[in-house]
Parts: sequence; C-alpha cells; structure tokens
Amino acid sequence: MRVIGLTGGIATGKSTVSRMLAEKGLPIVDADLIAREVVEPGKPAYREIVQTFGGEILQADGTLNRKLLGKLVFGDPARLQTLNQITHPRIREEIEGRLQALRDKGTELAVLDAPLLIEANLQPLVDEVWVVTCPRELQIKRLQERDNLSVPEAEARIKAQMPLEEKIKYAQRVIDNSRDIAHTRRQVQELLRSYLLCQ
Repeated sequence: MRVIGLTGGIATGKSTVSRMLAEKGLPIVDADLIAREVVEPGKPAYREIVQTFGGEILQADGTLNRKLLGKLVFGDPARLQTLNQITHPRIREEIEGRLQALRDKGTELAVLDAPLLIEANLQPLVDEVWVVTCPRELQIKRLQERDNLSVPEAEARIKAQMPLEEKIKYAQRVIDNSRDIAHTRRQVQELLRSYLLCQ
C-alpha cells in the first residue's frame, strides 16, 4: 500500500484538501481526530495530562478544555514539548494500527492527514509528502476567523509550528491554497493524476 502524507500549517486549508481526496475515494487516516480520541476521559494520555497540567484544564463534564490547554502550551515551548511527549507516542501507535488495518484489507492508496507529520517524525510511515500552503497574512486571517482568536493568539499558534518554508523542504508536492476552492481542487486532481501515473 502507498501512503500520501498530507500536511501544512494551521489554517492553510489542509482539511479542505483532505476532504477532496476523500471525495476521490481515498481512505483518510486523520491524525487530528486520533489526537482527540487518545485524550478522551479514561484513556492513559488523559490521566497523564490531568496529572501534569492540573484539574483546572477540565470542563464541567470531565473532558479536556482544549482551548484552555492550547492557551497554556502555545506560548510556552517547554509545556508544549511536555504535552507532545504525552500524546505523540500514543497517536503514532494508533496511526500505525489504522494503516496496517487498511493494508490488511488490500487498500492500494491511503492518506495520512497529519498537521505535525514532520515535527512528530511520521514521514517514515508515508511514501510521499504533500504540503498545503498559503501566505502567512492569509493564514492569520483564516485562523482568527475560524477560532475567534486575536492577532497575537493566532501568531502564537502559527509560531508554535514548524515554518511552512521549512515543511516545503520535505515535500514532493506542494498545493497552493491561497485562491478559490476551484483552483485548489484543480491542483489536487492534477497531483493525484500524476501521482497515480508514476506508480
């Protein structure tokens, strides 16, 4: 089975591209979804996070207050690293399990949708890296609108990730998501066509 590793910066439009690939019938292993699942109440990562960061990061129903946890870690590299050390090994284990399940079913091509594909060293799990990009100003604007953040909050979240220019160095293919949806869709269709032809 061949695996495309799809990544990009926060609010660059990676999820949009992921949906387009899913529409083409490709199975998507969503690392963000897995990241939420591994911190559900009762899971080992959940218990470790509460022990490390304290009960004040919980909501009334006992689930993690992700927004508050984000505020705590995105401005503090040491805390972010601590959180990543708790969650990343469990996320990777789950990703590997889901990819193997697809292999066992005889799937020929799948997508690993992972914002931290490179930072979490998940490239060994994929055959090719695709990076979704857009200009930084547009990234900030989209992030503000999507998550109702101030400019400094949006910038802090972007800064907490590897710069897009750096991610592009790891990419075999780059998707520019700075224009309309039709422009992005055309690129995805063309990239997928050329990728399949190369196999």
